[in-house]
Amino acid sequence: MAYVISDECIACGACAAECPVGAITEGDGKFEINADECLDCGACASACPVEAPKAE
Repeated sequence: MAYVISDECIACGACAAECPVGAITEGDGKFEINADECLDCGACASACPVEAPKAE
């Protein structure tokens, strides 16, 4: 299962910097994860200060 980023996202970019495959991009007011590229590794969740990335 891919991770998704909730509305709690503060658009800091910490998750994108930690993604090993570059599956996270800046969207409209928050970051978004491309489910087809996500490895489900959890690196984004560990890096996020507000725990916005969640396992889908």
